Amino acid sequence: MSRNARPQLLYVEEPKLEFRYGQALEYSRDGLYLYGPVDATSNPRPVRYGYIGTRAGLGRFTQWAEQVSGFIPTPSPRRGAKLIEPHHVPFPGFSEAFNALWSTRPTHVVDDIDEKELHRRMHIANRHEAIKAVVDLFVDRLVEVQRRDEDPPSFWYVVIPEFIYELGRPQSVVPRAERVEGRVTLKERDALKLAVQPTLFGDDEKDAEVYKYEKNFRRQLKARLLDHKVVTQLVRESTLAPGDFLNAIGQPRRQLEDPATVAWKLCSGSYYKSGGRPWQIAAMRPGVCYVGLVYKKQTEDDASSHSVCAAQMFLSDGEGVVFRGALGPWFHPESKQFHLDESAAARLVGTVLREYKLKHGKEPAELFIHAKASFNDEEWAGFKAACEGTNTNVVGIQISDAWDQLKLFRSGEYPVIRGTAMVTSERSAFLWTSGFVPRLGTYMGPDTPNPLQVSIRRGEASLQTVMRDVLALSKINFNTCLFNDRSPVTIRFADAIGDILVAAPRSSEPMLPFKFYI
Repeated sequence: MSRNARPQLLYVEEPKLEFRYGQALEYSRDGLYLYGPVDATSNPRPVRYGYIGTRAGLGRFTQWAEQVSGFIPTPSPRRGAKLIEPHHVPFPGFSEAFNALWSTRPTHVVDDIDEKELHRRMHIANRHEAIKAVVDLFVDRLVEVQRRDEDPPSFWYVVIPEFIYELGRPQSVVPRAERVEGRVTLKERDALKLAVQPTLFGDDEKDAEVYKYEKNFRRQLKARLLDHKVVTQLVRESTLAPGDFLNAIGQPRRQLEDPATVAWKLCSGSYYKSGGRPWQIAAMRPGVCYVGLVYKKQTEDDASSHSVCAAQMFLSDGEGVVFRGALGPWFHPESKQFHLDESAAARLVGTVLREYKLKHGKEPAELFIHAKASFNDEEWAGFKAACEGTNTNVVGIQISDAWDQLKLFRSGEYPVIRGTAMVTSERSAFLWTSGFVPRLGTYMGPDTPNPLQVSIRRGEASLQTVMRDVLALSKINFNTCLFNDRSPVTIRFADAIGDILVAAPRSSEPMLPFKFYI
Protein backbone atom coordinates (compact mmCIF):
# COMPACT_ATOMS: atom_id res chain seq x y z
CA MET A 1 0.00 0.00 0.00
CA SER A 2 1.46 3.35 -0.98
CA ARG A 3 1.78 6.19 1.50
CA ASN A 4 -1.10 8.13 -0.09
CA ALA A 5 -3.41 5.14 -0.55
CA ARG A 6 -6.73 5.16 1.25
CA PRO A 7 -7.15 2.84 4.26
CA GLN A 8 -8.59 -0.56 3.42
CA LEU A 9 -11.04 -2.59 5.46
CA LEU A 10 -10.56 -6.34 5.57
CA TYR A 11 -11.53 -9.30 7.72
CA VAL A 12 -9.01 -11.55 9.46
CA GLU A 13 -10.55 -15.00 9.84
CA GLU A 14 -11.11 -16.22 13.39
CA PRO A 15 -8.21 -18.49 14.42
CA LYS A 16 -9.13 -21.95 15.63
CA LEU A 17 -7.96 -23.87 18.67
CA GLU A 18 -6.84 -27.49 18.68
CA PHE A 19 -8.25 -30.12 21.05
CA ARG A 20 -8.08 -33.89 21.46
CA TYR A 21 -7.87 -36.05 18.30
CA GLY A 22 -6.57 -33.01 16.37
CA GLN A 23 -10.04 -31.45 16.28
CA ALA A 24 -10.18 -27.68 15.74
CA LEU A 25 -12.91 -25.29 16.85
CA GLU A 26 -13.18 -21.57 17.56
CA TYR A 27 -14.49 -21.72 21.14
CA SER A 28 -12.52 -23.34 23.96
CA ARG A 29 -15.62 -24.55 25.79
CA ASP A 30 -16.99 -26.23 22.65
CA GLY A 31 -13.75 -28.10 22.13
CA LEU A 32 -13.43 -29.26 25.72
CA TYR A 33 -17.10 -30.28 25.87
CA LEU A 34 -16.98 -32.28 22.62
CA TYR A 35 -13.43 -33.63 22.45
CA GLY A 36 -11.43 -32.91 25.60
CA PRO A 37 -8.05 -31.25 26.11
CA VAL A 38 -5.35 -31.31 23.45
CA ASP A 39 -2.95 -33.30 25.67
CA ALA A 40 -5.48 -35.99 26.63
CA THR A 41 -4.32 -39.61 26.44
CA SER A 42 -5.89 -42.98 27.14
CA ASN A 43 -4.77 -42.57 30.77
CA PRO A 44 -6.67 -39.72 32.45
CA ARG A 45 -4.49 -37.17 34.22
CA PRO A 46 -4.86 -37.15 38.03
CA VAL A 47 -5.50 -33.63 39.32
CA ARG A 48 -3.65 -33.40 42.61
CA TYR A 49 -4.46 -30.24 44.50
CA GLY A 50 -4.29 -28.95 48.03
CA TYR A 51 -6.56 -26.72 50.08
CA ILE A 52 -5.52 -23.94 52.43
CA GLY A 53 -7.93 -21.67 54.26
CA THR A 54 -10.31 -21.61 57.20
CA ARG A 55 -12.48 -24.51 58.34
CA ALA A 56 -15.60 -22.67 57.14
CA GLY A 57 -13.94 -22.13 53.78
CA LEU A 58 -13.21 -25.86 53.50
CA GLY A 59 -16.90 -26.63 53.87
CA ARG A 60 -17.78 -24.23 51.09
CA PHE A 61 -14.98 -25.54 48.89
CA THR A 62 -16.07 -29.16 49.39
CA GLN A 63 -19.61 -28.35 48.27
CA TRP A 64 -18.27 -26.64 45.15
CA ALA A 65 -15.87 -29.52 44.41
CA GLU A 66 -18.82 -31.89 44.51
CA GLN A 67 -20.86 -29.59 42.28
CA VAL A 68 -18.20 -29.49 39.52
CA SER A 69 -17.90 -33.28 39.66
CA GLY A 70 -21.16 -33.56 37.77
CA PHE A 71 -23.14 -31.93 34.99
CA ILE A 72 -24.03 -28.24 35.46
CA PRO A 73 -26.68 -27.00 32.99
CA THR A 74 -26.75 -23.63 31.33
CA PRO A 75 -28.98 -21.00 32.95
CA SER A 76 -32.63 -20.75 31.97
CA PRO A 77 -33.39 -18.28 29.15
CA ARG A 78 -33.88 -14.71 30.23
CA ARG A 79 -37.42 -13.40 30.35
CA GLY A 80 -38.63 -12.80 26.80
CA ALA A 81 -35.84 -14.88 25.23
CA LYS A 82 -36.74 -18.06 23.38
CA LEU A 83 -33.35 -19.76 23.47
CA ILE A 84 -30.29 -20.09 25.66
CA GLU A 85 -27.65 -17.51 24.73
CA PRO A 86 -25.10 -19.22 22.42
CA HIS A 87 -22.12 -18.22 24.58
CA HIS A 88 -23.43 -20.40 27.42
CA VAL A 89 -22.11 -23.96 27.31
CA PRO A 90 -23.14 -26.52 29.96
CA PHE A 91 -20.33 -27.84 32.12
CA PRO A 92 -20.17 -31.64 31.75
CA GLY A 93 -18.19 -32.27 34.93
CA PHE A 94 -14.47 -31.89 35.58
CA SER A 95 -13.51 -35.45 34.62
CA GLU A 96 -15.62 -35.38 31.47
CA ALA A 97 -14.40 -31.96 30.29
CA PHE A 98 -10.70 -32.56 30.89
CA ASN A 99 -10.33 -36.36 30.69
CA ALA A 100 -8.92 -36.16 34.20
CA LEU A 101 -9.27 -37.85 37.56
CA TRP A 102 -10.97 -35.28 39.79
CA SER A 103 -11.47 -35.88 43.48
CA THR A 104 -13.75 -33.87 45.72
CA ARG A 105 -11.19 -34.31 48.49
CA PRO A 106 -7.88 -32.42 48.25
CA THR A 107 -4.72 -34.51 48.56
CA HIS A 108 -3.48 -32.03 51.20
CA VAL A 109 -5.63 -29.99 53.59
CA VAL A 110 -4.55 -27.03 55.70
CA ASP A 111 -7.80 -25.90 57.31
CA ASP A 112 -6.52 -24.64 60.66
CA ILE A 113 -5.95 -21.06 59.54
CA ASP A 114 -7.63 -19.19 62.38
CA GLU A 115 -10.22 -16.78 60.98
CA LYS A 116 -10.11 -14.62 64.11
CA GLU A 117 -6.34 -14.27 63.81
CA LEU A 118 -6.67 -13.46 60.10
CA HIS A 119 -9.22 -10.81 60.98
CA ARG A 120 -6.96 -9.32 63.65
CA ARG A 121 -3.95 -9.15 61.38
CA MET A 122 -5.89 -7.71 58.47
CA HIS A 123 -7.12 -4.86 60.68
CA ILE A 124 -3.65 -3.71 61.79
CA ALA A 125 -3.48 0.04 61.24
CA ASN A 126 -0.24 -0.03 59.22
CA ARG A 127 -1.41 -1.52 55.92
CA HIS A 128 2.02 -2.77 54.86
CA GLU A 129 2.37 -4.62 58.16
CA ALA A 130 -1.22 -5.89 58.04
CA ILE A 131 -1.07 -7.47 54.61
CA LYS A 132 2.39 -8.92 55.10
CA ALA A 133 1.23 -10.45 58.41
CA VAL A 134 -1.74 -12.12 56.69
CA VAL A 135 0.38 -13.35 53.80
CA ASP A 136 2.87 -14.72 56.36
CA LEU A 137 0.22 -17.14 57.66
CA PHE A 138 -0.38 -18.63 54.23
CA VAL A 139 3.22 -18.60 53.01
CA ASP A 140 4.62 -20.20 56.17
CA ARG A 141 2.19 -23.10 56.02
CA LEU A 142 2.54 -23.66 52.27
CA VAL A 143 6.34 -23.62 52.41
CA GLU A 144 6.26 -25.98 55.41
CA VAL A 145 4.24 -28.56 53.47
CA GLN A 146 6.40 -28.09 50.37
CA ARG A 147 9.58 -28.81 52.34
CA ARG A 148 8.46 -31.79 54.39
CA ASP A 149 6.32 -33.59 51.80
CA GLU A 150 8.07 -35.70 49.16
CA ASP A 151 5.04 -35.54 46.89
CA PRO A 152 3.32 -32.13 47.31
CA PRO A 153 0.22 -31.25 45.28
CA SER A 154 0.54 -29.73 41.82
CA PHE A 155 -1.22 -26.58 43.02
CA TRP A 156 -3.16 -25.18 45.97
CA TYR A 157 -6.61 -23.66 46.18
CA VAL A 158 -6.17 -20.64 48.44
CA VAL A 159 -9.71 -19.91 49.64
CA ILE A 160 -9.97 -16.50 51.29
CA PRO A 161 -12.70 -14.92 53.41
CA GLU A 162 -14.37 -11.81 52.03
CA PHE A 163 -12.62 -9.42 54.41
CA ILE A 164 -9.24 -10.43 52.99
CA TYR A 165 -10.39 -9.57 49.49
CA GLU A 166 -11.96 -6.31 50.62
CA LEU A 167 -9.05 -5.12 52.78
CA GLY A 168 -6.15 -6.77 50.94
CA ARG A 169 -5.93 -4.25 48.10
CA PRO A 170 -3.72 -1.14 47.84
CA GLN A 171 -6.51 1.42 48.22
CA SER A 172 -8.44 -0.39 50.95
CA VAL A 173 -9.03 1.50 54.20
CA VAL A 174 -9.86 0.01 57.60
CA PRO A 175 -12.44 2.09 59.52
CA ARG A 176 -10.69 3.91 62.36
CA ALA A 177 -12.83 2.25 65.03
CA GLU A 178 -11.81 -1.24 63.78
CA ARG A 179 -8.05 -0.67 63.58
CA VAL A 180 -5.67 -2.79 65.63
CA GLU A 181 -2.32 -1.57 66.89
CA GLY A 182 0.61 -3.29 65.24
CA ARG A 183 4.30 -3.74 65.97
CA VAL A 184 5.80 -1.37 63.36
CA THR A 185 5.88 2.28 64.38
CA LEU A 186 8.34 3.47 61.73
CA LYS A 187 6.68 5.62 59.05
CA GLU A 188 7.10 4.79 55.39
CA ARG A 189 8.79 8.11 54.57
CA ASP A 190 11.35 7.45 57.32
CA ALA A 191 11.93 3.93 56.05
CA LEU A 192 12.85 5.30 52.62
CA LYS A 193 15.47 7.57 54.18
CA LEU A 194 17.18 4.58 55.81
CA ALA A 195 18.25 3.33 52.39
CA VAL A 196 20.76 6.20 52.17
CA GLN A 197 21.27 6.93 55.88
CA PRO A 198 21.15 3.73 58.00
CA THR A 199 21.05 3.76 61.79
CA LEU A 200 23.88 2.56 64.02
CA PHE A 201 22.24 -0.57 65.49
CA GLY A 202 19.87 -1.53 62.66
CA ASP A 203 16.66 -1.75 64.71
CA ASP A 204 14.76 0.61 62.43
CA GLU A 205 16.03 -1.28 59.38
CA LYS A 206 14.18 -4.38 60.59
CA ASP A 207 10.94 -2.43 60.79
CA ALA A 208 11.65 -0.86 57.39
CA GLU A 209 11.64 -4.30 55.74
CA VAL A 210 7.84 -4.35 55.81
CA TYR A 211 7.73 -1.51 53.27
CA LYS A 212 9.47 -3.67 50.68
CA TYR A 213 6.25 -5.69 50.38
CA GLU A 214 3.34 -4.39 48.34
CA LYS A 215 -0.03 -3.63 49.94
CA ASN A 216 -1.75 -6.24 47.80
CA PHE A 217 -2.56 -9.68 49.21
CA ARG A 218 -2.72 -11.53 45.90
CA ARG A 219 0.40 -10.05 44.32
CA GLN A 220 2.48 -10.41 47.45
CA LEU A 221 1.40 -14.03 47.99
CA LYS A 222 2.26 -14.95 44.38
CA ALA A 223 5.60 -13.13 44.57
CA ARG A 224 6.70 -14.71 47.84
CA LEU A 225 5.89 -18.22 46.62
CA LEU A 226 7.94 -17.94 43.42
CA ASP A 227 11.20 -18.90 45.12
CA HIS A 228 9.49 -21.97 46.62
CA LYS A 229 7.83 -22.92 43.30
CA VAL A 230 4.34 -23.16 44.75
CA VAL A 231 1.44 -22.77 42.30
CA THR A 232 -1.81 -21.31 43.64
CA GLN A 233 -5.40 -20.71 42.56
CA LEU A 234 -6.94 -17.93 44.66
CA VAL A 235 -10.70 -18.08 45.19
CA ARG A 236 -13.06 -16.00 47.30
CA GLU A 237 -15.45 -17.91 49.54
CA SER A 238 -18.33 -15.95 48.03
CA THR A 239 -17.41 -17.29 44.58
CA LEU A 240 -17.80 -20.86 45.81
CA ALA A 241 -20.96 -20.30 47.85
CA PRO A 242 -22.69 -17.03 46.86
CA GLY A 243 -25.83 -18.10 48.72
CA ASP A 244 -23.95 -17.86 52.02
CA PHE A 245 -23.37 -14.13 51.61
CA LEU A 246 -26.69 -12.30 51.44
CA ASN A 247 -27.68 -8.66 51.71
CA ALA A 248 -30.44 -7.15 53.83
CA ILE A 249 -33.19 -8.29 51.44
CA GLY A 250 -31.93 -11.86 51.22
CA GLN A 251 -30.19 -11.59 47.83
CA PRO A 252 -26.54 -12.56 47.19
CA ARG A 253 -24.23 -9.61 47.78
CA ARG A 254 -22.30 -10.37 44.61
CA GLN A 255 -23.81 -10.72 41.15
CA LEU A 256 -21.85 -13.73 39.94
CA GLU A 257 -22.02 -15.45 36.59
CA ASP A 258 -24.03 -18.67 36.37
CA PRO A 259 -22.53 -21.81 38.02
CA ALA A 260 -21.57 -23.42 34.69
CA THR A 261 -19.55 -20.37 33.62
CA VAL A 262 -17.83 -20.18 37.02
CA ALA A 263 -17.01 -23.88 36.72
CA TRP A 264 -15.52 -23.47 33.23
CA LYS A 265 -13.29 -20.62 34.40
CA LEU A 266 -12.01 -22.15 37.64
CA CYS A 267 -11.66 -25.69 36.33
CA SER A 268 -9.83 -24.66 33.16
CA GLY A 269 -7.29 -22.81 35.28
CA SER A 270 -7.07 -25.75 37.65
CA TYR A 271 -6.36 -28.24 34.87
CA TYR A 272 -3.62 -25.98 33.50
CA LYS A 273 -2.05 -25.49 36.93
CA SER A 274 -2.09 -29.25 37.52
CA GLY A 275 0.28 -29.57 34.56
CA GLY A 276 -2.27 -30.03 31.80
CA ARG A 277 -2.67 -28.19 28.50
CA PRO A 278 -6.37 -27.54 27.73
CA TRP A 279 -5.89 -26.37 24.13
CA GLN A 280 -3.39 -24.84 21.74
CA ILE A 281 -3.47 -22.66 18.66
CA ALA A 282 -4.42 -24.80 15.65
CA ALA A 283 -2.43 -24.85 12.40
CA MET A 284 0.30 -22.63 13.81
CA ARG A 285 3.46 -22.21 11.77
CA PRO A 286 6.29 -24.38 13.14
CA GLY A 287 9.18 -22.74 14.93
CA VAL A 288 7.35 -19.59 16.01
CA CYS A 289 8.09 -17.92 19.33
CA TYR A 290 6.53 -14.79 20.84
CA VAL A 291 8.03 -12.54 23.47
CA GLY A 292 6.20 -9.85 25.43
CA LEU A 293 8.30 -7.19 27.14
CA VAL A 294 7.43 -6.19 30.70
CA TYR A 295 8.73 -3.15 32.57
CA LYS A 296 7.97 -2.09 36.12
CA LYS A 297 9.44 0.41 38.54
CA GLN A 298 10.62 -1.09 41.79
CA THR A 299 8.63 1.30 43.98
CA GLU A 300 5.62 3.49 43.36
CA ASP A 301 7.40 6.63 44.49
CA ASP A 302 10.64 5.92 42.63
CA ALA A 303 11.23 9.10 40.67
CA SER A 304 14.35 7.75 38.97
CA SER A 305 14.46 6.08 35.60
CA HIS A 306 15.45 2.70 37.06
CA SER A 307 13.02 -0.11 36.48
CA VAL A 308 12.86 -3.88 36.19
CA CYS A 309 12.70 -5.48 32.76
CA ALA A 310 11.36 -8.95 32.13
CA ALA A 311 10.14 -11.00 29.21
CA GLN A 312 7.39 -13.55 28.69
CA MET A 313 8.09 -16.24 26.12
CA PHE A 314 5.01 -17.85 24.59
CA LEU A 315 4.76 -20.79 22.25
CA SER A 316 1.89 -21.92 20.04
CA ASP A 317 0.86 -24.45 22.69
CA GLY A 318 0.09 -21.53 25.02
CA GLU A 319 2.82 -22.29 27.52
CA GLY A 320 4.79 -19.32 28.75
CA VAL A 321 8.01 -18.76 30.66
CA VAL A 322 8.86 -15.53 32.47
CA PHE A 323 12.42 -14.16 32.52
CA ARG A 324 13.30 -11.35 34.86
CA GLY A 325 16.09 -9.00 33.86
CA ALA A 326 18.21 -6.66 35.94
CA LEU A 327 17.32 -3.28 37.33
CA GLY A 328 18.42 -0.50 35.02
CA PRO A 329 17.70 2.96 33.61
CA TRP A 330 15.14 1.67 31.16
CA PHE A 331 12.59 4.47 31.51
CA HIS A 332 13.23 7.51 29.30
CA PRO A 333 11.37 10.57 30.63
CA GLU A 334 11.61 12.50 27.36
CA SER A 335 9.73 9.86 25.38
CA LYS A 336 7.77 8.40 28.32
CA GLN A 337 8.81 4.96 27.06
CA PHE A 338 10.86 2.04 28.32
CA HIS A 339 13.90 0.95 26.29
CA LEU A 340 16.81 -1.38 27.08
CA ASP A 341 20.41 -0.60 26.27
CA GLU A 342 22.14 -2.77 23.67
CA SER A 343 23.81 -5.20 26.06
CA ALA A 344 20.67 -5.74 28.16
CA ALA A 345 18.58 -6.30 25.01
CA ALA A 346 21.10 -8.86 23.73
CA ARG A 347 21.13 -10.72 27.06
CA LEU A 348 17.35 -10.88 27.18
CA VAL A 349 16.89 -12.28 23.66
CA GLY A 350 19.86 -14.58 24.18
CA THR A 351 18.10 -16.03 27.21
CA VAL A 352 14.93 -16.57 25.18
CA LEU A 353 16.83 -18.34 22.38
CA ARG A 354 18.63 -20.64 24.83
CA GLU A 355 15.38 -21.55 26.59
CA TYR A 356 13.65 -22.26 23.28
CA LYS A 357 16.57 -24.41 22.08
CA LEU A 358 16.54 -26.31 25.37
CA LYS A 359 12.88 -27.16 24.77
CA HIS A 360 12.96 -27.80 21.01
CA GLY A 361 16.57 -28.64 20.16
CA LYS A 362 17.07 -25.64 17.89
CA GLU A 363 16.48 -21.90 17.76
CA PRO A 364 13.08 -20.59 16.60
CA ALA A 365 12.58 -19.80 12.93
CA GLU A 366 10.62 -16.66 13.83
CA LEU A 367 10.84 -14.52 16.95
CA PHE A 368 8.16 -11.86 17.37
CA ILE A 369 8.81 -9.31 20.11
CA HIS A 370 5.62 -7.59 21.31
CA ALA A 371 5.71 -4.33 23.23
CA LYS A 372 3.46 -1.38 23.94
CA ALA A 373 6.22 1.02 22.92
CA SER A 374 8.29 1.16 19.74
CA PHE A 375 11.92 -0.01 19.55
CA ASN A 376 14.85 2.38 19.44
CA ASP A 377 18.09 1.76 17.48
CA GLU A 378 20.20 0.71 20.47
CA GLU A 379 17.60 -1.73 21.70
CA TRP A 380 17.07 -3.25 18.28
CA ALA A 381 20.81 -3.62 17.71
CA GLY A 382 20.94 -5.75 20.87
CA PHE A 383 18.05 -7.95 19.73
CA LYS A 384 19.70 -8.48 16.34
CA ALA A 385 23.10 -9.18 17.86
CA ALA A 386 21.64 -12.00 19.96
CA CYS A 387 20.29 -13.64 16.79
CA GLU A 388 23.57 -13.52 14.86
CA GLY A 389 24.73 -16.96 13.80
CA THR A 390 21.18 -18.33 13.87
CA ASN A 391 18.45 -18.60 11.25
CA THR A 392 15.99 -16.75 13.48
CA ASN A 393 14.04 -13.93 11.84
CA VAL A 394 13.39 -11.37 14.60
CA VAL A 395 10.49 -8.93 14.21
CA GLY A 396 9.49 -6.05 16.49
CA ILE A 397 5.73 -5.49 16.87
CA GLN A 398 4.19 -2.53 18.67
CA ILE A 399 0.70 -3.23 20.04
CA SER A 400 -0.94 -0.18 21.53
CA ASP A 401 -4.42 0.78 22.66
CA ALA A 402 -6.14 2.95 20.07
CA TRP A 403 -9.28 3.78 22.05
CA ASP A 404 -8.85 7.53 21.51
CA GLN A 405 -7.89 7.38 17.84
CA LEU A 406 -10.64 5.63 15.96
CA LYS A 407 -14.24 4.42 16.21
CA LEU A 408 -15.84 2.22 13.59
CA PHE A 409 -19.59 1.73 13.52
CA ARG A 410 -21.64 -0.94 11.76
CA SER A 411 -25.31 -0.84 10.86
CA GLY A 412 -27.55 -3.19 12.75
CA GLU A 413 -27.89 -4.28 16.36
CA TYR A 414 -24.27 -5.28 16.95
CA PRO A 415 -20.89 -3.55 16.50
CA VAL A 416 -18.09 -4.49 14.10
CA ILE A 417 -17.12 -8.15 13.86
CA ARG A 418 -14.09 -9.31 15.79
CA GLY A 419 -11.28 -9.63 13.25
CA THR A 420 -12.17 -6.47 11.36
CA ALA A 421 -9.03 -4.56 10.38
CA MET A 422 -8.41 -1.14 8.90
CA VAL A 423 -5.07 -1.32 7.11
CA THR A 424 -3.39 2.09 6.96
CA SER A 425 -0.05 1.00 5.47
CA GLU A 426 1.88 -2.13 4.58
CA ARG A 427 3.18 -2.26 8.14
CA SER A 428 0.36 -0.94 10.32
CA ALA A 429 -3.35 -1.49 10.93
CA PHE A 430 -6.12 -0.98 13.43
CA LEU A 431 -7.37 -4.41 14.50
CA TRP A 432 -10.63 -5.08 16.35
CA THR A 433 -9.87 -7.97 18.68
CA SER A 434 -13.22 -7.50 20.39
CA GLY A 435 -16.58 -7.10 18.70
CA PHE A 436 -19.47 -9.21 17.49
CA VAL A 437 -18.60 -12.93 17.45
CA PRO A 438 -20.81 -15.04 15.16
CA ARG A 439 -20.25 -18.22 17.22
CA LEU A 440 -21.47 -16.45 20.37
CA GLY A 441 -24.26 -14.62 18.57
CA THR A 442 -23.46 -11.47 20.50
CA TYR A 443 -20.85 -8.92 21.52
CA MET A 444 -19.52 -9.62 25.02
CA GLY A 445 -18.91 -6.01 25.99
CA PRO A 446 -20.71 -2.96 27.35
CA ASP A 447 -19.50 -0.24 24.94
CA THR A 448 -18.51 0.26 21.34
CA PRO A 449 -15.35 -1.86 20.94
CA ASN A 450 -12.03 -0.11 20.45
CA PRO A 451 -9.26 -1.41 18.20
CA LEU A 452 -5.64 -2.14 18.90
CA GLN A 453 -3.05 -0.50 16.68
CA VAL A 454 -0.72 -3.22 15.43
CA SER A 455 2.48 -2.02 13.76
CA ILE A 456 5.57 -3.77 12.44
CA ARG A 457 8.25 -1.41 13.73
CA ARG A 458 11.37 -3.48 13.05
CA GLY A 459 12.17 -6.48 10.87
CA GLU A 460 10.17 -8.04 8.08
CA ALA A 461 6.89 -9.93 8.27
CA SER A 462 3.49 -10.07 6.63
CA LEU A 463 1.00 -7.74 8.29
CA GLN A 464 -1.77 -10.30 7.69
CA THR A 465 0.28 -12.94 9.51
CA VAL A 466 1.01 -10.60 12.41
CA MET A 467 -2.68 -9.71 12.82
CA ARG A 468 -3.74 -13.35 12.73
CA ASP A 469 -1.16 -14.14 15.39
CA VAL A 470 -2.46 -11.32 17.59
CA LEU A 471 -6.00 -12.69 17.30
CA ALA A 472 -4.79 -16.22 18.07
CA LEU A 473 -2.78 -15.09 21.09
CA SER A 474 -5.92 -13.48 22.52
CA LYS A 475 -7.44 -16.99 22.82
CA ILE A 476 -4.96 -18.82 25.08
CA ASN A 477 -5.79 -17.43 28.51
CA PHE A 478 -6.29 -20.76 30.29
CA ASN A 479 -7.32 -19.00 33.47
CA THR A 480 -10.67 -17.78 32.09
CA CYS A 481 -11.79 -20.19 29.34
CA LEU A 482 -13.35 -17.23 27.50
CA PHE A 483 -13.76 -17.03 23.74
CA ASN A 484 -11.05 -14.37 23.71
CA ASP A 485 -9.42 -11.53 25.59
CA ARG A 486 -9.10 -8.12 24.01
CA SER A 487 -5.28 -8.16 24.06
CA PRO A 488 -2.89 -10.97 23.09
CA VAL A 489 -1.50 -12.89 26.03
CA THR A 490 1.93 -11.30 25.46
CA ILE A 491 0.46 -7.89 26.30
CA ARG A 492 -2.56 -8.93 28.39
CA PHE A 493 -0.53 -10.06 31.39
CA ALA A 494 2.38 -7.65 31.09
CA ASP A 495 1.29 -5.38 33.92
CA ALA A 496 0.08 -8.29 36.06
CA ILE A 497 3.40 -10.11 35.84
CA GLY A 498 5.35 -6.90 36.39
CA ASP A 499 3.32 -6.15 39.51
CA ILE A 500 4.10 -9.59 40.94
CA LEU A 501 7.80 -9.36 40.12
CA VAL A 502 8.19 -6.24 42.26
CA ALA A 503 5.63 -7.07 44.98
CA ALA A 504 8.21 -8.60 47.36
CA PRO A 505 11.99 -8.96 47.73
CA ARG A 506 13.40 -11.92 45.83
CA SER A 507 16.28 -14.20 46.85
CA SER A 508 16.65 -15.76 43.39
CA GLU A 509 15.53 -15.30 39.80
CA PRO A 510 14.04 -18.62 38.64
CA MET A 511 12.71 -18.96 35.09
CA LEU A 512 9.22 -20.19 35.85
CA PRO A 513 6.22 -21.17 33.73
CA PHE A 514 3.40 -18.71 33.39
CA LYS A 515 1.12 -20.69 35.73
CA PHE A 516 3.08 -19.44 38.76
CA TYR A 517 1.99 -15.86 38.06
CA ILE A 518 -1.72 -16.15 37.24
